[in-house]
Amino acid sequence: MTYPPVRQDPDMDLGLADRVYVLTGATRGLGFATARCLVDEGARVVVSSRHPDHVDAAVAELGGPGKVVGVVADLAQGDCAAALVALARAEFGRLDGALISVGGPPPGTALGTTDDDWRTSFETVFLGAVRTARTIAAALPPGGAIGLVLSSSARTPIQNLGISNGFRPGLVGVAKDMADELGPRGVRVVSLLPGRFLTDRTRATYGDPDDPTRARAGAADDVPLRRIGDAAEFGRAAAFLLSPAASYVTGSAIAVDGGLIRAL
Repeated sequence: MTYPPVRQDPDMDLGLADRVYVLTGATRGLGFATARCLVDEGARVVVSSRHPDHVDAAVAELGGPGKVVGVVADLAQGDCAAALVALARAEFGRLDGALISVGGPPPGTALGTTDDDWRTSFETVFLGAVRTARTIAAALPPGGAIGLVLSSSARTPIQNLGISNGFRPGLVGVAKDMADELGPRGVRVVSLLPGRFLTDRTRATYGDPDDPTRARAGAADDVPLRRIGDAAEFGRAAAFLLSPAASYVTGSAIAVDGGLIRAL
């Protein structure tokens, strides 16, 4: 299925031209789709990943120097967030916001997960995201925005993802608390809760065994829209929420899930 580009109305302007955003874990999947939308709207981006080859490929695909700079970074490292802020300012002279995404924790039930897995995931999934948001928030001017890419597990537990079910709701609470604190400065914070999207990471779960570029039969039977999402659909939603066009949206946890989450 082919989807239209982010700008569907020639009179609509998201106000993203020349704004600068840091996107972590954004060389593939939902983060990359958001970077693509931001660049298409005239923004400049810093994308990061733990994998050098992914960084190089993403920078080339997004248009290279002048539009994007890429860096290998691990949010579990304490100095990572400050380095991303410094890079954005050095390359583009400003910073207007960030999309913070970390890899999913390992599968397993809450009772069947070891202490070591809980500790390691806390450092990456939870503390790494909180530290990055805190550091970037300190660098943002009025009108800045931070989006935390979480999961539908923040509202509805997912079977065999005990760590995610434990940490994602906590991050929604942290984002809400940050939004309260940063609001008087004119800085916004939102959580994004993606549902089922077909990306490189999820093809083994949702992909058709005969053609992994398509969703397998039955993968979306319980999704009201009856289909798996395309990453570009998430990217458009995230780009809007980071943009000045969403200037009165903060503190919200916004599902981008085709109606999958049944909680009110």
